Amino acid sequence: MLHYALVFLVIALVAAFLGFGSLAGLAATIAKVLFIVFLILAVVAFLRKKT
Repeated sequence: MLHYALVFLVIALVAAFLGFGSLAGLAATIAKVLFIVFLILAVVAFLRKKT
């Protein structure tokens, strides 16, 4: 999950550098969502392992 978030972040950076603003915004939004999902799943996994 974190890997895909980083991939979309790189896509967003490259698209922004090349001037594709809407594509960069979309890729950045997807990267943010995937990162938040990763954080939630990591916290849940951590709490389940402790119990």
